[in-house]
Amino acid sequence: MQGHSSKSFRGAETHSNPNLAYALKLVHAICCLAGSASYLDDIRADLRDCGISRAVRDHDAPVLFDWLVEALSFQGISDAVAAGYMDQHGTVRWADIAEALSRSPSCPKLGGYWRFYNCRYHKGSRTCSEPGHFDACALPRHPLRNGHLNQMAYSLFLFMRDVADGDLVGWIDRQLGAVDPQSPDRLPALREAIIGPLRNVYGVADKVLAMALSSLLLAASKQRPLWVEVGATFVAIDTLVHNFLHRTGILRRLCADHPYGGRCYQPGGCAGILGLLAAQLLQGVMDHEHLVRRPEQAVDQAPGVVVLDRLDRLVVRHVPLA
Repeated sequence: MQGHSSKSFRGAETHSNPNLAYALKLVHAICCLAGSASYLDDIRADLRDCGISRAVRDHDAPVLFDWLVEALSFQGISDAVAAGYMDQHGTVRWADIAEALSRSPSCPKLGGYWRFYNCRYHKGSRTCSEPGHFDACALPRHPLRNGHLNQMAYSLFLFMRDVADGDLVGWIDRQLGAVDPQSPDRLPALREAIIGPLRNVYGVADKVLAMALSSLLLAASKQRPLWVEVGATFVAIDTLVHNFLHRTGILRRLCADHPYGGRCYQPGGCAGILGLLAAQLLQGVMDHEHLVRRPEQAVDQAPGVVVLDRLDRLVVRHVPLA
């Protein structure tokens, strides 16, 4: 059966849709049992402690790059193993790549962001698609866990240098500012304005990209309320969340059965369903305050945001922006 997009449920009331009511009741119970009321505050405190809030304020691209490379390294393996490897071997920094590229490397793929494709560096076999330049290339010399991460780091550096003109914060401001504030799909459009171009950075998966961008946007101060609003609505789907939606019958009840993977982020997938449930839960908060009445207005018009994270710390919380 064809899955529903979140739009197809707009205006649907839980009392007239027993399948939606079932999903809402189940997710709400988990939020009440496992959700941390200080989740956003904890994230902001961590980001302040590691200098990311200051880096956003000061448009400090090197600090943001160093943090993003580390955050994006948590994919394809357990967090503990990834963290342990970086503790032992270190990672790559903005300054390392900037110095390497300042030497005018001979490999044509290092000439710019749009030329960096099909590198195919493999750490184990020490091969790439440009073997004539391999010995002189700096990319393989960084002690990352696998060749994909080396390519990811260079691709991200070139994106920030060439696409964002060395100012990732300014680029995000411009991307968000270009979205029509009257769009009926305003929040999805705002998220896509940032995550869409960054998906073309080599080796970044939707899950870790959404988690990293969410944290980065939440690091903004009150001078950037749009960052906070958008950052708190990203949804990251891991296997625990997908399997929960599958095993509890929520996907089947909402005609949205699909395997774990890219389809989780397509219309009618896990991310859309959680976004819908979040809007319904937030609607309940705002109805109590007599501010909004329709679920499609809940996230867009409410003076706050909704937080969704992995299942073991799922939170739905109304957070004032001012």
